[in-house]
Amino acid sequence: MNFIVYDLEATCWEGKPPNKTQEIIEIGAISINGYGEVTGSFNKFIRPVLNPNLSMFCRDLTSIEQAFVDRSNEFPEVIEHFQDWAEIFDEDYLLCSWGGFDRKMLIQDCELHGLDWEWAEQHLNVKKEYAHMRRLRRPRGLKSAVEKEGFEFTGTHHRAIDDAENLAKVFVKYLDEWQY
Repeated sequence: MNFIVYDLEATCWEGKPPNKTQEIIEIGAISINGYGEVTGSFNKFIRPVLNPNLSMFCRDLTSIEQAFVDRSNEFPEVIEHFQDWAEIFDEDYLLCSWGGFDRKMLIQDCELHGLDWEWAEQHLNVKKEYAHMRRLRRPRGLKSAVEKEGFEFTGTHHRAIDDAENLAKVFVKYLDEWQY
């Protein structure tokens, strides 16, 4: 089984402005085998099509610069590369993210671009499972969970590859305990 521990960043605005649809702007992922060994990493920016200019709020939150997405490919090319890297159609896999937002965004962006999205349903909501396993009344944020588990949160919070690497620490620690 390949575990694809991933995180997404998406276009965002302060508040919830009407008529604004979020799109993925970064995918970061770590591939982990059944023994808990990291077997690879993936990190790509994506050029959004509905709202190509990142808001100041989004740039500040994610530290993603406009030039990063301007120089990137659109979702269909990047997601094909991601699927090939993750061996989605060749191996048993499970997509693992901190919460349901990432799964929702993968499906939404596939639909936006007229792509098949059923592959994104092979998903484990690690945040939900972690809260259940640790008997938490309220789920923790990723940074808090990483630190509570005795790890240092490394990199930049709200950067996909850094969040994926930090999530991988917690995921591997409980590899044999996740309910999937």
